[in-house]
Amino acid sequence: MATLDQLATQLAEGTVTSRSLVEQSLSAIADPSGEGARALISVDAEGARAAADLADHRRKAGRSVSPLEGIPFSSKDIFDLAGEVTTAGSVVLKGAAPATADAVAIARLKSVGMIVIGRTNMTEFAYSGVGLNPHYGTPRSPYDRATGRIPGGSSSGAGVSVSDGMVSLAIGTDTGGSCRIPASYCGVVGYKSSHGRVPLTGTYPLSSSFDSIGPLATSVACCATADALMAGDWDGKVPERPLRGLRLAVLKDFVLDGLEAPVASAFDAALMALSSGGATLSDMAFPELRELPSINAKGGIVAAEAWFTHRALMASKGEAYDPRVRNRIAMAETISAADYLDYFVRRREMIRLFAERFQGFDGVLLPTTLNTPPAIADLAHDKDYLRFNAMSLRNTYVGNFLNGCGISIPMQGPGEAPCGLTILSPWGSDRSLFGVAAAVEPVLTRA
Repeated sequence: MATLDQLATQLAEGTVTSRSLVEQSLSAIADPSGEGARALISVDAEGARAAADLADHRRKAGRSVSPLEGIPFSSKDIFDLAGEVTTAGSVVLKGAAPATADAVAIARLKSVGMIVIGRTNMTEFAYSGVGLNPHYGTPRSPYDRATGRIPGGSSSGAGVSVSDGMVSLAIGTDTGGSCRIPASYCGVVGYKSSHGRVPLTGTYPLSSSFDSIGPLATSVACCATADALMAGDWDGKVPERPLRGLRLAVLKDFVLDGLEAPVASAFDAALMALSSGGATLSDMAFPELRELPSINAKGGIVAAEAWFTHRALMASKGEAYDPRVRNRIAMAETISAADYLDYFVRRREMIRLFAERFQGFDGVLLPTTLNTPPAIADLAHDKDYLRFNAMSLRNTYVGNFLNGCGISIPMQGPGEAPCGLTILSPWGSDRSLFGVAAAVEPVLTRA
């Protein structure tokens, strides 16, 4: 799939039209051999066509609002779209009132003329890292599709909509890894922005302390463009950073435990390529991360805040929830106010330690997930679902708990199972991180 820059150039040169791009997206979604029926919960074909025709008319008249006008993208079902019901991957909210306005993040993309093609599938209420959805079906990872492997969650349909060429850009959310896990399992780029940079207005909440909005796309530059538009705090021009001289830390504690052999091999190859390309790699110790399983034994901050959001709805409509999502949220009922405050105290200390240990580095490296996507059938039993969910979330959650920003870039070789390399940095360093990621990206592309 072409990048946003390539599409903008093609539109400017007249080699494609917005209508043709929309028709290509709709054709890919409708392909009966593909995953469109599961990757998207709804498709606004007529609305997208009308917007495309307007974009083409404006461009022909020399009145385009931006070079990106007329490019389609997908929107996670967690975002409000004016006139539509936001169901957040659930059937519980189907009777809710339609949104009166677009979510701010989506509105900002539409303000430059980009076109929402449809709403992507997701884990119900964004509360899982594997991407299963019993209500709308589970889209399959592009890898080993005959077997049927998980796409990663919670932005499952977002990842598949990009990997399958339905769109070049998908917008998701990331609370514990929900942009980066699907990116890793689907072989695309996924970004978690610094918490609070992109407004959450019009986004169905999971955890106010952790929720962030981010793009999944075909390249680092595409993610940077979308991030800049949604956040509105930089111009999206990625700083040019040569790989030679970059100082990269390799996180050693916790995140390397129990790596699957294909992930370990790909990670080692990525580190070797970066070192050979001139980057300086050093180990970073962070033994305190081994506390995370005990901190999250009852679900931690995210679960407590999810329980706050859902307790009334679960009391009245709990039977309609995905039982696995409902049960995980309900675990937080036993979290006391003292527990909740204890989590924040320890989190603040770890954020401080991360900022302190990051000094002198340009980025921190770790595998996005410790495994490649397992077969959907392997999650049939609850105990296996919980095990694979924990595996999927383990490494990405580190970045959320440390309040950082992070990007996942595919690091597998040709024909290998997808897995991602994460580059992590402290809160607010998003622009700098994109520069580092852009320098790393071409090195990870193995012929």
